[in-house]
Amino acid sequence: MKVNTAEIKSIIKKEIEGYKANLDVSEVGTVIQVGDGTARIHGLKNAMAAEMLEFSNGAQGMVLNLEDNTIGAAVLGDYTTIHEGDLVKRMNAVLSVPVGDELLGRVVSPLGKPLDDKGPLNAAKTRPVEFNAPGIADRQPVKEPLQTGIKAIDSMTPIGRGQRELIIGDRKTGKTTIAIDTIINQKGKNVICVYVAVAQKASTVAAVVEKLKEYGAMDYTIVVTASASDPASLQYIAPYAGTAMAEYFMYEKGGHTLCVYDDLSKQANAYRELSLLLRRPPGREAYPGDIFYCHSRLLERSAKLSDEHGGGSLTALPIIETQEGEVSAYIPTNVISITDGQIYLLPNLFASGIRPAVDVGISVSRVGGSAQIKAMKKYAGSLRIDLAQFRALEAFAQMGTELDEVTQRQLDRGARLVEVLKQAQYVPMAVSEQVVIIFAGTEGLLDKLSVDSIKDFESKFISMMNLSHKDILDDIETSKQLNDPDGLKKIILDFIDGYLVKK
Repeated sequence: MKVNTAEIKSIIKKEIEGYKANLDVSEVGTVIQVGDGTARIHGLKNAMAAEMLEFSNGAQGMVLNLEDNTIGAAVLGDYTTIHEGDLVKRMNAVLSVPVGDELLGRVVSPLGKPLDDKGPLNAAKTRPVEFNAPGIADRQPVKEPLQTGIKAIDSMTPIGRGQRELIIGDRKTGKTTIAIDTIINQKGKNVICVYVAVAQKASTVAAVVEKLKEYGAMDYTIVVTASASDPASLQYIAPYAGTAMAEYFMYEKGGHTLCVYDDLSKQANAYRELSLLLRRPPGREAYPGDIFYCHSRLLERSAKLSDEHGGGSLTALPIIETQEGEVSAYIPTNVISITDGQIYLLPNLFASGIRPAVDVGISVSRVGGSAQIKAMKKYAGSLRIDLAQFRALEAFAQMGTELDEVTQRQLDRGARLVEVLKQAQYVPMAVSEQVVIIFAGTEGLLDKLSVDSIKDFESKFISMMNLSHKDILDDIETSKQLNDPDGLKKIILDFIDGYLVKK
């Protein structure tokens, strides 16, 4: 009997191919040490930095240290059920998070898992958590304003789309309030907002989410939270995850986004904890040597893209908490050097009722007038100098020296400008309303009024402008200029006269 070898050969080939297809050829290592959210693993010779790992309990990990015989990994999940001898598998992928419109209005973890009891996300797309910042040729200058709705900021330290503006100050000075007001002010402006809460109390994050819901801001906002009870590894990756979610709208939709990192001091502490557990050499203040790179590679991802790349933007508002106003500490100086300016908040101003408690002397925007409309640039130009002179003269006047008429006038004008710039929480103002009240202040039209009546006058004046002279406000919004200053001056003076008669 003649054997058909060709037929037998083809059957064997098919069987081998099928066998190979069902074979799991993942590279597997063994846990040799675990604790405090980190694990040391033996056997994963080909693992790459920032690669994802899967532990036998289902938790994910991320490679941080590559050593001779072992690797050090951060465990992104429950590390208490991982034991020595457990198997760890390479996933041949970097950490990615779900992105897309499905995340709007949701509260998620840094791994993209929903935390708000609204069901699964059902997001079809993902983006890597770590992504290279766009190069110089891919960007364009920051020249489009991103209005915060806060007079003290929009007039003196303006923020542009694509800018990185640091909010810095001691605890309880109103840093988060400025960020939340800015998010609320983006309503109807086609800006997607991402609020990243790092190591905050769960109750604090819940209060922020409720405020955003109350003012209708959750419709265009994603909240990413790694609470104080979460592992340091999740607190460390939270800002990168939030940035990846914002980048989807910037790169793939050509849209404008705003990212708030609240706050990077706590993220730096989490990274320090991870690094020390992985036995990396400590440097200044026990932070690892690459802590500057940790923040620079995050904040450099903020940009105003060139028109060839869609013209989208990612604006960053990182928050840093100082201890006793120490801006020369390691992390504050690092982040100040990376950002395009800072809004510095002072505890003594906050305590004396000047809110937002912005220190005019140290606060600066390196983008400056490019991020302002022409009307604001023109009439708020002298504001910073007037306030700086007022602060100096105020200290001089406290010594009880007799003042000449010019100095007294400067003091009176400064006191009124301080009142004009005061603003309540959660009431951001339209830029046109800001322009008309700052115009009244810097032109000296409010000098007739007592300092105590400025806030009452302002609210009544803005209401009158919206009712009787909406055309002037609309013209400022559309043309970005104040086309009839004399006409506005007459309206203000007439209203002041009427206001004083009623009083």
